[in-house]
Amino acid sequence: MMYLIVLVSLVVILAAYFKLADHYNIIDKPNERSSHTAITIRGGGIVFPISIILWVLFTNVQLGPFVIGLCLISIISFLDDCITLSNKLRISIHILSVGLLLSELGFSDYSLLIWAIGFILIIGWVNAFNFMDGINGMTVLYALSVLVSGFYINMQFAFIELSLIEYTMLGLIVFGFYNVRKKAKTFAGDVGSVSMAFILAFVIVSLLIKSLNWQYVLLVSVYGIDTVVTIVQRLTRKENIFKAHRSHLYQYLANEAKCTHVWVSSIYAIIQLILNAGLVFYIIPNNNHLIAFVYLGLQGGIYLWVKLSLMKRLNINTNPYNA
Repeated sequence: MMYLIVLVSLVVILAAYFKLADHYNIIDKPNERSSHTAITIRGGGIVFPISIILWVLFTNVQLGPFVIGLCLISIISFLDDCITLSNKLRISIHILSVGLLLSELGFSDYSLLIWAIGFILIIGWVNAFNFMDGINGMTVLYALSVLVSGFYINMQFAFIELSLIEYTMLGLIVFGFYNVRKKAKTFAGDVGSVSMAFILAFVIVSLLIKSLNWQYVLLVSVYGIDTVVTIVQRLTRKENIFKAHRSHLYQYLANEAKCTHVWVSSIYAIIQLILNAGLVFYIIPNNNHLIAFVYLGLQGGIYLWVKLSLMKRLNINTNPYNA
């Protein structure tokens, strides 16, 4: 019954947001880097941090640094969706929020080196996840594939409050109803992609700390490989890697190959889910680091082959804006 109440609450909240967004013109207009062609309401991903706020309210969990950090990074991201903020302000809040997340996970007990590594990886993950949020359904379906995997793992050994995963999935389901379609009613916006990346970072790092097994990083290997390979390709082309682009494989599939957004998003999510099954049922039980590295290497090799083959077949120019 409680989950039904949460679900209905999120639907009502999102419906109210649509009215406000329409009134205040919080919309996403297509540009040369966009993979969509119609004006769409931006910021529907606001339901993600709200789902966590409801989690705190309805489960009586203690309001900790993680939730405070999530609220801060969500607010600054939402403001950035509405108005252009200075990079210094936005980056400062991101750093503060990640610091709070690490504090919640007990990083204050670790060495400065471990703290710095955690900081860099989470900041990188948040930005990578944000860059990958470019077509309908991508954020929803991919996040669900990771959370479903985390849900199963948590049933085997508890590494986090299971209700946190459940409430997050409810937020994804509500948002997905309006986003996972040919013509989306709303986009996640920075508030959605950044907050979801933040939540997933908390889940994955919690698992890494509890299990003391780095191999669980492979739960997000599809996004990781896509991001790393794309950055390397752009560096070899002497491009500014901090500038928006359309060089990811999913963008080539959606824009140049003209595949439907939902199809591309589904493929990404399904592949990650299949890889996670291999991780959970084979890699982890064997606990062989060499096998894990080979598993990751094969994924990277196959991804690179597919991407280069597609670029060659479609005669995609190395300059993403001239494709």
